[in-house]
Amino acid sequence: MADLAAKGETPEVLFWVGCAGAFDDRYKRVTRAFVRILEHVGVNYAVLGMEESCTGDPAKRAGNEFLFQMQAMQNITTLNGYGIKKVVTACPHCFNTIKNEYPALGGEYEVIHHSTFLQQLIDEGKVKAEGGESFKGRRITFHDSCYLGRANNIYEAPRAVLEVLDADLLEMKRCKTNGLCCGAGGAQMWKEPEPGKKDINIERAEEALATLDGDADVLLNLQGVESTAPVLPAGSNRGGSVIAVACPFCMTMMADGVKNKERESDVQVFDLAELIASAEGLNA
Repeated sequence: MADLAAKGETPEVLFWVGCAGAFDDRYKRVTRAFVRILEHVGVNYAVLGMEESCTGDPAKRAGNEFLFQMQAMQNITTLNGYGIKKVVTACPHCFNTIKNEYPALGGEYEVIHHSTFLQQLIDEGKVKAEGGESFKGRRITFHDSCYLGRANNIYEAPRAVLEVLDADLLEMKRCKTNGLCCGAGGAQMWKEPEPGKKDINIERAEEALATLDGDADVLLNLQGVESTAPVLPAGSNRGGSVIAVACPFCMTMMADGVKNKERESDVQVFDLAELIASAEGLNA
């Protein structure tokens, strides 16, 4: 961003990478996939680089309002200094914080989650999910992020993105407004869970796996769920099934749940951007 500003140029959109997108090895792959898409369709974007700091979301959720405001004000000063108007991010936590909590501190921006941005690119015909890996016949279930769904009412954009893959989309019973948290929200990502019968991410992973498998017995035993076996499309492929996510915290928790069930060989956890980049033939 500093390089563009030195030339007197302003990007169409600022890509807010986020802590996970910059430092978590697994989510770096999501960052690279999304950037490949941006470059493929010719979006004029920029990143803050070393000038980007944590949004303050973990501090706020953990109850440290003072630290949150310090971090927020630092970022707002940077963004306003560059005259940023439009921000896109692949993290629902960053999205929610910048969109809903920065305005009270002087940070007014158009903030878009990458699922919505990808949907817009698809609707404009810039992304067609052609020329790369085929997902036809593969089973995919989408896990709703709390900060994307219940906090900001974004449910259809991620599903619209997945529909372009021509895969077999299976909904978990606890989805959309009734979705189950991955277990990492509210700063829970940074601590061990309290003692109990089962970790939440294990419960959620079991539901996702049972949905992909069509296992009615497992679904019937889930707490608070009235369920029958999901209807699996004829000819759908169980091998290579995918749990799709749109959040770095959900990525970690769902992947750990799949590993706990020793299902890594036939079920993978991918972000929407990775799936689209793969379908477009953009993976390095």
